[in-house]
Amino acid sequence: MITLIYGGSSSGKSAYAEDYVCNSGLKTRYYLATMAALDKESLERIERHRELRAGKNFKTLEMPFDIANTIIPEKDSVVLLECMSNLVANEMFRDGRVNSEKATVDKIIKDIEALDSKVSQLVIVSNDVFEDGLEYDDLTKEYLRALGHINAKLARMADKSVEVVVGIGVER
Repeated sequence: MITLIYGGSSSGKSAYAEDYVCNSGLKTRYYLATMAALDKESLERIERHRELRAGKNFKTLEMPFDIANTIIPEKDSVVLLECMSNLVANEMFRDGRVNSEKATVDKIIKDIEALDSKVSQLVIVSNDVFEDGLEYDDLTKEYLRALGHINAKLARMADKSVEVVVGIGVER
């Protein structure tokens, strides 16, 4: 079962997703962290997320890419993948090269299908980065298109999609 939790920056989607997982009824909870700690800001964000989920009985797995290789020993478990925008960036701009939009989308969807087959529930957090109206360079536009295609595919694959606005989840 896949649940997509989607929202803008600082919308409360991470807290919503954690509460959603904690209320899933499944005792074995994995937090699949996709952010690569590359600078002070990312380190601070990682620490803030660790503090927010303290005491919620998550087992943290750090997988900035190749999520299909995640080892989940218990099928009766829930995985919270946090978050898709980081995973897309990590897969697209990997090992000193730039992977195409199509290759990135295809790989991530294939990896999601593999991960979903290993668990009872997969909860995916993704960002709405499409409303700022700014003009971007071609490479950033390609990243945004890849994320948009992945979000659309995930919404179709998902058993449930929830948009989070100011901390309130609205089922779609």
